[in-house]
Amino acid sequence: MVVCSLACWRCRWLLPLLLGLAIIMGIIALAGRGWLESESEPYVQQASLWESCTRGEDDPNWSCVSLMDYGWGRAAAATYLVGFVILVICFALAVIAFSIEILRFNFVRGIGGLLFVVAAFQIIGLVIYPVKFTEDIPLTGDNMFSWAYGFGWASTVVVIGCAFFFCCLPNWEDEVLGNIKPTYYYSSPERAPYLN
Repeated sequence: MVVCSLACWRCRWLLPLLLGLAIIMGIIALAGRGWLESESEPYVQQASLWESCTRGEDDPNWSCVSLMDYGWGRAAAATYLVGFVILVICFALAVIAFSIEILRFNFVRGIGGLLFVVAAFQIIGLVIYPVKFTEDIPLTGDNMFSWAYGFGWASTVVVIGCAFFFCCLPNWEDEVLGNIKPTYYYSSPERAPYLN
C-alpha cells in the first residue's frame, strides 16, 4: 500500500514545491555566465544568455559582446524569459489552488496546460541558443555548453513532469480530498468466507 503519493492530502504541496525548484533553476539559468565555457585551460571563452565574452590567453580582462545585437539572441532570451514569467504565474496559481479548498480542482488542469506552454517556450529558447550561437559567434579553442545551460534544461524537464501531474491530478480528486473510504483486503483463508 502506498502511504504517500501525489494523490494524498499530506503530499499536496509536493507539486508547488517542484515548481519552486524549477523557478530556482530558471533563475540560475537566466543569471548564470556558464551557458558556454572553454572546456579546458586556457579559459578564453564564456557566454551567458545575454552576452559572449572572450579574452586572450595572457589577458586577465574579458571582452564582452551583447547577444542582444543578434535577432536570434533576442529571440532566445525572450522565449526563455516568457516561459519563466509564465512559470512564476503557474507557481502562484498552484499555491492558491492548494491553499483554498473550494478552488483547488477548478483550475488545476489549466495550470498543467500553462506548464506545457512554459515548456514549449523554454525548449524553443534552449534550442535556438546553441544552434545560432555556434553559427554566428567565432569560437576560440574547445568549448562546451555548461552548467547554466544545464540548469535551463533541468528546469524545463521539471516543468514537463509537473505539467503531466497537474493534468492528471483531478482524476484523483476524491482520493486527495479523502472522500473515499479505504478498502481492506484480507488474505487469510479463515476470514475469507464472510467477505463474500
